[in-house]
Amino acid sequence: MLKTLLLSSVLALSVLPAFAVQPDEVLPDAALEKRARVISQVLRCPVCQGENIDESNAEVSRDLRVLVRERLVAGDSDSEVLDYITDRYGEYVLFEPEKTGANLILYYAGPAVLLIALGGAFVYLRGRRTGSEAPVEALSEEEKARIDELMKS
Repeated sequence: MLKTLLLSSVLALSVLPAFAVQPDEVLPDAALEKRARVISQVLRCPVCQGENIDESNAEVSRDLRVLVRERLVAGDSDSEVLDYITDRYGEYVLFEPEKTGANLILYYAGPAVLLIALGGAFVYLRGRRTGSEAPVEALSEEEKARIDELMKS
């Protein structure tokens, strides 16, 4: 039992994602390296589309990681580095584009459509409930007599 538990924990740890930052990219200054890692987490790999440049093994991601570190060593602030890379590669490289201009449509279209759908479902279900409540009419004397006759049989 202990061997199985140990083996399963080793296997679970082996599938954790490995960061793609190469040893030759790491800055000697720990504070700058930490800033570079934070910036690398918010930049999307132009090739991989779902990974940030910190985790991607693509050549363009390596170039972007090196560029981020070069800009930081040159004395740029984090926002200046992001602006420089965004100017060069476009807003596509940002995982969270700025909430301005046409991007507002992307940010608010989803919640707006959800609210419209919920409102439509509410109106539909409410109308369906009131429409099914037909008034109940009392039985006529003839119908009562017919039921009594059927019950006797």
